[in-house]
Amino acid sequence: MTIKPTTVIKDGCLMVRGKVVLTRVPQNILVSPASNGSAFCGATSPSPSSRHVFSLGVLEKYRFLCLFRVKIWWMIPRVGKSGSEIPMETQMLLLEATEESALNDEVNSSETSTDNTFYILFLPVLDGLFRSSLQGTSANELHFCVESGDANVQTSQALEAVFVNSGENPFELIKNSVKTLEQHKGTFCHIENKKIPAHLDWFGWCTWDAFYTQVNPQGIKEGLQSFLEGGCSPKFLIIDDGWQDTVNEFCKEGEPLIKGTQFATRLADIKENRKFKSSGPDEDCTNLHEFIDTIKEKYGLKFVYVWHALAGYWGGVLPSSDSMKKYNPKLVYPIQSPGNVGNMRDIAMDSLEKYGVGVIDPSKIFDFYNDLHSYLASNGVDGVKVDVQNLIETLGSGCGGRVMLTRQYQEALEKSISRNFKENNLICCMSHNSDSIYSSKRSAIARASEDFMPREPTFQTLHIASVAFNSFLLGEIVVPDWDMFHSKHETADFHGAARALGGCAVYVSDKPGIHDFKILKKLVLPDGSILRARHAGRPTRDCLFEDPVMDAKSLLKIWNLNKLTGVIGVFNCQGAGSWPMKQEAEEIPAAPSGPSSLSGHVSPIDVEFLDDIAGEDWNGDCAVYAFNSGSLSMLPKKGILEVSLTTLKYEIYTISPIKVFGQNLQFSPIGLLDMYNSGGAVEAVNCIIDVSSCTIKVDGRGGGRFGAYSNTKPTFCRVDMKEEEFTYNDKNGLLTVKLECTGSLREIEFIY
Repeated sequence: MTIKPTTVIKDGCLMVRGKVVLTRVPQNILVSPASNGSAFCGATSPSPSSRHVFSLGVLEKYRFLCLFRVKIWWMIPRVGKSGSEIPMETQMLLLEATEESALNDEVNSSETSTDNTFYILFLPVLDGLFRSSLQGTSANELHFCVESGDANVQTSQALEAVFVNSGENPFELIKNSVKTLEQHKGTFCHIENKKIPAHLDWFGWCTWDAFYTQVNPQGIKEGLQSFLEGGCSPKFLIIDDGWQDTVNEFCKEGEPLIKGTQFATRLADIKENRKFKSSGPDEDCTNLHEFIDTIKEKYGLKFVYVWHALAGYWGGVLPSSDSMKKYNPKLVYPIQSPGNVGNMRDIAMDSLEKYGVGVIDPSKIFDFYNDLHSYLASNGVDGVKVDVQNLIETLGSGCGGRVMLTRQYQEALEKSISRNFKENNLICCMSHNSDSIYSSKRSAIARASEDFMPREPTFQTLHIASVAFNSFLLGEIVVPDWDMFHSKHETADFHGAARALGGCAVYVSDKPGIHDFKILKKLVLPDGSILRARHAGRPTRDCLFEDPVMDAKSLLKIWNLNKLTGVIGVFNCQGAGSWPMKQEAEEIPAAPSGPSSLSGHVSPIDVEFLDDIAGEDWNGDCAVYAFNSGSLSMLPKKGILEVSLTTLKYEIYTISPIKVFGQNLQFSPIGLLDMYNSGGAVEAVNCIIDVSSCTIKVDGRGGGRFGAYSNTKPTFCRVDMKEEEFTYNDKNGLLTVKLECTGSLREIEFIY
């Protein structure tokens, strides 16, 4: 039975599709329709304030996934079953509605079944000059908080604070909801309406973990040279923090650093510091322009990005600097929201509250960005990574509030990027607040989790799980950036496999000479390009409400699509780390350390929208190739394969729909068997049938072992019109041909 997806308040309950979602809804809660069955929840107050906390009602007995800001900069996921488990600063809440989870049901129970599972989405959004977030209470109440960040910006009502929608497919639900909000609010754009920077399709190197702030021209050249000698050269480079002209007023030269003052360091000039300027005849570069020209020419770099903070530097700009005075900077002391300090405090913000931030006059912020970016562009820089973005939410007092100030900065940044870097070459970072998310009109890439931290063994599994779950929301607005990793690291294979499925940029932060080229060559083609999947890598539907890090039973499955194949990565993230705040919130015993073997299953049905790439005449059968084991299996659409993995181990399955050609020729491409995302190498498949033969033509990228499933052995094989030897396994139908190593498109023909 189909029920129109409407959201109403009836008899003190918030109901969606006839099911009770919240009970004891207060009388000041209002519901107004949006479009296509969606709605906004809001509330009124008898008195105006710059911050309100309203109860929406009681939430119980629904499995949920929420994304919340554990720190001011970053979101992480949490799953649970009641309102008390929902943390402050929750920015997305997804409920699973089944027959068992409904407290009351207007539909006759005989007409429902577990097949009628649907999903209910709550998105706290921007409402005028206010931003919203969700939070639970010990009494299982679901509250929403609206705040302006400026004591002078007050309201007594917030009528469009929380967007509510529902649907049978959670991935269609989030996409349709973001598109509805895009049209209704007009303050941001869906990822499909943004220009995607080209660097995403090329292998990259970031200087951060290689050098930190000690980055210098010589070190960069040494790193690029070591990649070149290993046969895997980056095509894009990020010169991270350490190239700018900055001043730490709180630490005198020659004295030890006072902890925390590094974050109060301020920008003194838009030009590069002395490390990147000539100071003698033996220097490695005379200026930034000469250096960038040299490394592009010698090492084949296509894109060079540099880092800066949204406020200029961590501590903003130096108000006393002659170069900065034209931007009218002043010293401002940040004010954090109670939601931020209610979760985990951050050392950077604590330091900035003490030492202050040199804040540019909002009316001058475009001039600053334009001066900076035009200078960089004139020196051969192709784009920027803009960090520490959420700082702006703490500076809104006296400026119209956090939403207004964030929007002013965001609009100025995007305008400058559009003027100076024509390909929209911008990477946003530390920007996981709804102020930024729903003010993003052009920004197309954003970091999706806290940093990869090579020295923190208990953070590795959290990193993978955080990005995958955060991408459920972020992937509709930006291309999620999974951050750099080290190719020579005890978890390098784990991280590399995840990034191959992420639909993201692939870049490392190796120190010069410390690389694992076996790992890199599973990700990077000989020409420096990568096999990037089409969408943001996200958890499979059956993983959305499970905890893959701490429940000691669940494997994490991540799905994606290529042009002609699906892909599923299965990761054991258990027993190697704990979510922040989870132990304290639930007082549960710590997960056992050391390898823990878990079993689960994969199925073609785990890949959403597989039908879209399979074509209308597909009968549901798939060839399933396992990357690590090398096994090839045939499965119907709902068939399953068992998988067992120990902690920090993974398996990747290429899911290729089998097509029937001619009378009974069954064929499906797999791709490059030695690449993590094998199917990303398949561009097209065509069939030519004549009286005497059938020819399958496959357009493929790269080099190495190229595989396909065929139920029949071909007569012969050609690559680029030249006959080549091939192997055929008549037990499982695996057909393999060796391609010369090249990144260019190859035409592979199998003649039957």
